[in-house]
This record gives sequence, structure tokens and C-alpha cells, in this order.
Amino acid sequence: MHRYFEVNGGGHNIRCKLYYNDLKKIRRCILFCHGFGGHKDNSAAEKFAQRLLTKHPSCCLVTFNLPGNGDDVKKKLNLADCLEYLGLVAEFVGEKYAPEGLYCYATSFGGYLTLKYIHDHGSPFRRIALRCPAVNMYEVLTAAIIGPEEQALLEKGKDISAGFDRKVLIGSAFPEDLREQDIRKLDFLDFAEDILILQGTADEVVPFDDVHRFAEDQLMEFLPVEKADHRFRHPGTMEAAIKAMLEFFDL
Repeated sequence: MHRYFEVNGGGHNIRCKLYYNDLKKIRRCILFCHGFGGHKDNSAAEKFAQRLLTKHPSCCLVTFNLPGNGDDVKKKLNLADCLEYLGLVAEFVGEKYAPEGLYCYATSFGGYLTLKYIHDHGSPFRRIALRCPAVNMYEVLTAAIIGPEEQALLEKGKDISAGFDRKVLIGSAFPEDLREQDIRKLDFLDFAEDILILQGTADEVVPFDDVHRFAEDQLMEFLPVEKADHRFRHPGTMEAAIKAMLEFFDL
């Protein structure tokens, strides 16, 4: 089952989605943070929730829209709001749905945000699984998401719509914030033993070698997934990733 709800705070209205079996029996929660241009009705999150709830009825999974994504009320994506959204939702669902532990599953840009958040604020999560995290998010944005013409518009102070299947409105401040806040320069060693990184060997958006190098530098557990592209669409790759994440979460 699922239901929609909202988290409000700091002037934000965050639209969320809860996957669950029995509201009265929820003891642990996994918070899912989607990538650039994603939304709370993410198909990867739904697939994970189906597997999770089949075997662990006392768990739940919560997704939410990042600013300017999906049917979020904000028109534009910016980094500060993203981090505020993540913190507000983590606090809310941690108190309401996770008396025995809050976990995190984040993908791509969501992986970048999760790492940036725990570095700046500490980690509210017992364990974190990152699938194809965009640890080099500035390069991902400028090399794989937007082209030269769009970059030229940003340099002129214009807003642009960027993304793959779904477009997100960004301004010139967004890439500049990403460039200045390069998480590869930060220290995550205090969190490393509680983080698993899964990276597809055929990822066409976030280069495999960049993520592998980051995991090695930070002493994080790293699991390469053969033939997996950025969205893990190759047969069997998403199933393998879900299995590995559930094991890492001790579920």
C-alpha cells in the first residue's frame, strides 16, 4: 500500500509518498532520495519497496520530491533548498516511522545530496546505500545533462530547463554552487563504515572510475555491478542491487 503526505517547515511544503504494510506496526524506515529530474513516484523506489515489504512488513519506504522536481510547488531547483528538504523529511520520518532505525537509499544527484548533508549536519541514518552517486556532480551536470548552448545561457544569467526524460528549471547559481561544493574534497571517514556504494560498470552518466576512486579514498564499501547503466536497466542488475542493499541494511 501507499499514501501521500506532506512535510512542512522552514517555509517549505514537501510532497512525500509512503510505502507500507500496516501503519501501526512500522518500526524501521528507509528514506529514498531520487536523482536530478526525478520525483516521489520513482519506479526504482517502488520496486525496492515491493521487495522490502514482502519480506519485512514492519518496515516502510518514504520518497519525496526535491525542489522543482515532480509536482513540487517550487519552480526552480537550488542546492540550499535540496539540503533543507532532505533534512526536514529525514527528521519527520525518523521521529514518526523509525523508532528502531532510519536508513537511506539515494541515487545519482540524491547520492551527492546525501553525502553533502551528512558532512554538514551529521548523519541521522543508521546505514546509507548509494547507487551510482554523482560524487562529481558539477562535471555530470555540465558534461551529461546540459549542452554548450544551455551553458552559454546560464553564463548570461538566464534560467534553463535541464534534464533527461523530465526537465528541471535551474539558474546560473546552481552549477556554481556545485562547483564550489565539490564533495570529493571533503572527509567522510567518520561515516565510511556505514556507507555502501553500488556503481554500474556501464554507467553512461556518472563515470565508473570517478566513483570507484572516491570510494577508495574514503574507505567506503564499493560494489561494482557488471553491465549496469546509470538506471540499472540491464536485466538482473536492479535485482542484484536491491539484494545487496537489503543485506547491507541487515534486512
